[in-house]
Amino acid sequence: MNEWIKNVQFRLGNMLLPPVCTLCGDVGEPNTKYARDLCRPCRLSLPWNETACARCAIPLSRFVVNGGFIEALCGQCQIQPPSYEQCLSPFLYYRPVDKLLQGLKFNGRLAQARLMGELMGQWLASVVEVMPDQLIPVPLHPTRIRERGFNQATELARPIAKRLNIPLNLSVVQRRVATPPQSDLTRQERLKNIRNVFNVVKPVDGHVVIIDDVMTTGSTVEELAKTLLRAGAEQVDVWVCARA
Repeated sequence: MNEWIKNVQFRLGNMLLPPVCTLCGDVGEPNTKYARDLCRPCRLSLPWNETACARCAIPLSRFVVNGGFIEALCGQCQIQPPSYEQCLSPFLYYRPVDKLLQGLKFNGRLAQARLMGELMGQWLASVVEVMPDQLIPVPLHPTRIRERGFNQATELARPIAKRLNIPLNLSVVQRRVATPPQSDLTRQERLKNIRNVFNVVKPVDGHVVIIDDVMTTGSTVEELAKTLLRAGAEQVDVWVCARA
């Protein structure tokens, strides 16, 4: 009965306040509970990350063949694999995904976090075979939270946790150093900038997934994965919205 009531409320809501596509302003997809603020043509035109490294999700131009099997692994992951087991990313960091995420992070457009999180959740439900025990968004330092008013990784994680029915843990890890923004730094500067900035304050175990908005060099999620593994996590994966 509760599910029936929810369906009726959802349909009435669509009739009274039809969804509007965030990108083109046309009518959104009214018959789905997910990606409702996007019309079908705009959804299909998004830069999907279709051919990617199976370990770090970086876009690949070709597959690597090893012993008769196709391994979608980039050269870096073959030489020096990351601490996390796998990174999944539905999108490439191209237009319009980059503008949607920038609008979220720098302009406080939280509706875009809901939209992108719902798209991520829908995609992840189709590709993930074994769900993790918990989701941990990359934490921000308290000073950055006060400046911005929210953590974009947390806002993306909320609809994913709801869609996949996975616990969302917001208190196990703290960011103890207020570092400069990673986007302003070179790769080597990013590695140095992020070193030893995370602190696990509660027990952690089992299969953990780190959630973040964008992955560029991977230095932030690598440092957090190492921290969680040292603290007792058995396996750490990474789910990001977009891969640069």
